[in-house]
Amino acid sequence: MKFFSTNKKSSPVNFKEACINGQAPDKGLYFPEYIPQLPASFFEAIESMSNEDIAFEAIKNYIGDCIPAPILKNIVEETINFSIPLIPITDSVFSLELFHGPTLAFKDVGARFMSRCLGYFVKDFSKKVTVLVATSGDTGGAVAHGFYDVPNVEVVILYPSGKVSTVQEKQLTTLGKNIHAIEVQGNFDDCQQMVKEIFLSASEFENLFLTSANSINVARWLPQQFYYFLAYKQWKDKDTAPVIAVPSGNFGNICAGLLAKASGLPVQYFIAACNANDVVPQFLQTGNYLPKPAVATISNAMDVGNPSNFVRIMEIFHHQIPDLQQVFSAVSVSDARTKETIKNVYQHHQYLLDPHGAVGFTALSDYLNMHPDSKGIVVETAHPVKFFDVVEPVIGEAIKIPETIQSQLGQQKNATLMNAYVNALKNFLHQL
Repeated sequence: MKFFSTNKKSSPVNFKEACINGQAPDKGLYFPEYIPQLPASFFEAIESMSNEDIAFEAIKNYIGDCIPAPILKNIVEETINFSIPLIPITDSVFSLELFHGPTLAFKDVGARFMSRCLGYFVKDFSKKVTVLVATSGDTGGAVAHGFYDVPNVEVVILYPSGKVSTVQEKQLTTLGKNIHAIEVQGNFDDCQQMVKEIFLSASEFENLFLTSANSINVARWLPQQFYYFLAYKQWKDKDTAPVIAVPSGNFGNICAGLLAKASGLPVQYFIAACNANDVVPQFLQTGNYLPKPAVATISNAMDVGNPSNFVRIMEIFHHQIPDLQQVFSAVSVSDARTKETIKNVYQHHQYLLDPHGAVGFTALSDYLNMHPDSKGIVVETAHPVKFFDVVEPVIGEAIKIPETIQSQLGQQKNATLMNAYVNALKNFLHQL
């Protein structure tokens, strides 16, 4: 399997090179030269297969011979060694809970997979590998925990000051060792732009090998397909493919779902559930893709004004918007509706959504109201406790805090405050 750049100006590379490089030299994103097709027999037998075997079959063709099969199987097993249950909320809506990993967020899967792949690839490197990542919330903690204490790897995480939740900040600022947190006085797009500018000037850092752990990296993006295959394993009504609503910010998660569908996974339709950051919903209405500054919302991990992974979605559909619109739509949900959904679902169905899942539930409910014969899945991307400062006032009671989070809240934050200037970040990297 080879991966080409979406900018079409770099040579194709294998999975190892794509993982190590992060971004292509021409600043495009890597995309597989073809989408492997899974046979019908795979889906017919999926309920009898182990989660590890399902994930291995889903990913192996993308990896090729870059990682020996026994090692890849071990990586997959360590990546998904926690529950990913499909829970009924109503008769027609089910929640795919992706928050049972170590940082209680869906990005644990991608971060764990990538850290193990990169650790395998760089074990004999002479240069110190530096993973540089921008986060709007959950990526930071997942990457920090995924790469914590990995030999020969330093991790630098940029996050927007005052725009991540208390729990999210603790998860990415309290580990120490090889994990370095940068608190940027700006928004997520500022953080992402700083990272992009560093990669443009990577030649200035002779002693460092720079790579990224954002969902632009194929090793972070591709394993997110696992969620959708495991959801289908648990989907009881195999005669009716589900509609899936995905809370969407940088669009890596829903892009992975669309990739899984393109490989044969039975999914009827995807809904990108966005907050006030509505670049993609506007694009689908007008045909004009117009990035704009991110707007702060209560579903902060989705506060992205220029979603990096949307170009990959366009690649899946060969840049044909009508083909995309046959199976995909995007909607914007306000903070007011998000809070209303959290309250109503908790009161009427005794199920507690986090703000991101609530955006997804709202979008899915609206769709099902217009398509009453369908049933759907909302991708619940984080445990509500990660946003207790938003959720508790809405439901009027305290959320029970898991022991792992309780211990993190009591730890000392350790972050470097920095203005949103790339030169400040360059100075920091030169001192690593």
